[in-house]
Amino acid sequence: MNDNNPDWEKNLVTRLAESSLIEKRRSRRWGIFFKLLTFTYIGIFFYFSSLTSLTNVSAIKPHTAVVDLNGVIADKEPASADNIITALRDAFDNDKTVGVILRANSPGGSPVQSGYIYDEIKRLRKLHPDIHLYAVVSDICASGCYYIASAADKIYADKASIVGSIGVRMDNFGFVDVMKKIGIERRTLTAGKNKALLDPFLPVNETAKKKVQAMLDEIHQQFIHSVEKGRGKRLDTSVDGLFSGLIWTGADAVKIGLIDGLGSASYVARKIIGEQTMVNYTVKDDLLERFAGKLGTTMSQAISSELSQQLAVPVAR
Repeated sequence: MNDNNPDWEKNLVTRLAESSLIEKRRSRRWGIFFKLLTFTYIGIFFYFSSLTSLTNVSAIKPHTAVVDLNGVIADKEPASADNIITALRDAFDNDKTVGVILRANSPGGSPVQSGYIYDEIKRLRKLHPDIHLYAVVSDICASGCYYIASAADKIYADKASIVGSIGVRMDNFGFVDVMKKIGIERRTLTAGKNKALLDPFLPVNETAKKKVQAMLDEIHQQFIHSVEKGRGKRLDTSVDGLFSGLIWTGADAVKIGLIDGLGSASYVARKIIGEQTMVNYTVKDDLLERFAGKLGTTMSQAISSELSQQLAVPVAR
């Protein structure tokens, strides 16, 4: 017992607590460091593994090339024309490619992006007549996706796949009545009387509406022409509603010539192309960029957690 300092026990406990907290923080920092180091090592390992896997397989023996078309077809999306065309060119240009499968699972998207891919498939097929391209549908191949698929040598799907929707749409809303009810006045200045023709806060302009409808009809006819050209006599054009935007199951699509048969990608590779070894040429996000992004997120979360814990821990004084 220290008579000169009656609070010596309290001070000793406080110093011990502070020392323990400092040690825990130091240990936590080292733990974060080693976790990040391990994550870095794993990321680099998988990156270089992915670089060598495609090259080694494709260089050693013949294979079926696979290109995935997943999601909405639009610029800057995974299923953009740039990504799909790049993958298709790489697949066709490899002298070990026996056949190409476009593995499709998309509800459609941009008619422009779809048209780019359609035209490129036609060009590549003509440039490489010995390499056939087969579109294989998984869940859905509708609208712009079917536009693209119709350029293939043949189309296969599952009996329950959704196929078709040969049509064009443009969505818009009207808020005129809502604005009147809540007392909001719309003030829009334009140079050109039709500049705001799709403004949802203005009444429908019938002249502009007819113009937009004519534009959609023209794009629709382009779509129909491409499908008819791609499918040829296999397509039963007498089917009611064929080009109206209706959809069919894979089982029904075979009967009307929208597709050529039922089968998965592995089935087509094995039975139709005759080469079951499959190599995926789909353009992926740069792994280093993805890794850097994840690393940055992890570090940010770790630092944030560390600061929060430091600020939240009370220390007796």
